[in-house]
Amino acid sequence: MKRRSFIKNSGMAAAAIGLTSTKVLSSPLTAATNKLPKWKGFNLTDFFSPKPLTGNLSTTEDHFKWMQGWGFDFVRIPIAYPCYLDFDRNKDIVPEQVYNINQKAVEQIDSLVTMAHKYGLHVSLNLHRAPGYCINAGFHEPYNLWKDEAAQKAFYFHWNMWAKRYKNVSRSRISFDLVNEPSMRDDMNDQHSHSGPVPGDVYRKVAQEALAAIRKENSNHLVIADGNNVGNTVITEITDLDIAQSCRGYNPGSISHYKAPWANKDPEHMPEPKWPGQVGEKYLSREMLGTYYKPWIDLSKSGAGVHCGECGCWNKTPHEVFLAWFGDVLDILSSNNIGFALWNFIGDFGVLDSKREDVAYEDWYGHKLDKKLLDLMTKQ
Repeated sequence: MKRRSFIKNSGMAAAAIGLTSTKVLSSPLTAATNKLPKWKGFNLTDFFSPKPLTGNLSTTEDHFKWMQGWGFDFVRIPIAYPCYLDFDRNKDIVPEQVYNINQKAVEQIDSLVTMAHKYGLHVSLNLHRAPGYCINAGFHEPYNLWKDEAAQKAFYFHWNMWAKRYKNVSRSRISFDLVNEPSMRDDMNDQHSHSGPVPGDVYRKVAQEALAAIRKENSNHLVIADGNNVGNTVITEITDLDIAQSCRGYNPGSISHYKAPWANKDPEHMPEPKWPGQVGEKYLSREMLGTYYKPWIDLSKSGAGVHCGECGCWNKTPHEVFLAWFGDVLDILSSNNIGFALWNFIGDFGVLDSKREDVAYEDWYGHKLDKKLLDLMTKQ
């Protein structure tokens, strides 16, 4: 499945976080404490689409067996809330219908959670599409999460429902990732309409109320917030709250989203990626990654939990360039006790069936296994 999100273009995120000439050592950064476990695993895309799941789950019990056998202990389940609602899909949804929960659809999500728990994996439930917001186009939202009280009330309702459903499940087994990659959107139907970070006071209000809705059911539930500005920047406005934060492993986008049509306006004319090396107007290196991740490392040292909820590279980047870059990303995260989750398990970003044209795949029960990528991930 193609990763229909993340960045408007590679320069936007870099400018937002000040990836300039700041120098850091190229050796591994000083190890940090981290309130969250150093989970590592995958994103599972069974419920990524706003459309209801028809037929069986795409993730099977065998997949969890393989993850466990390879040493992984974490899955993130990005969910589009419309996939578990009842409404007339021939028409745009209206605010009142956002509360029409389809219990059978919710039970399908339960079944995926149950399988993950059977094999000892922590599950992070994420509203990839929340009422009034998604980083992706493809569904007509009836309002805006960051501007409309009705959307915010629906958002709290959904999180209270999930918290109640898993009221008696330990925080070591489940966490609640509030909303995927927040940003401001000028047009919810235009995937290139991002206009910068959510105002900090607005993000704090929404996160704090969602936290209260979740903790109403279990005061010990674990809550995670994705970084602001499409997952790139630490949310300084919530560091006093008991909410962990999730960063991203996609920087720079000229490597991770090379030729991706949803992330670049002119994908066929992008400069050839190198790592390290000069790409377009920028010299790409481990030093720039150190600058990018320093605020996240500092956050983890301050006592807040940090995890990298998504990372990886689309399949058009030359494999050796991808591995060289990703090795540096994972080394910086891992040496600072920050775990990670690859987008995705099976698919264009995955360890299985990525459809890269420059990989000597190994057969794995009928799937094509990228063994070099798997080895890189398992050694962290």
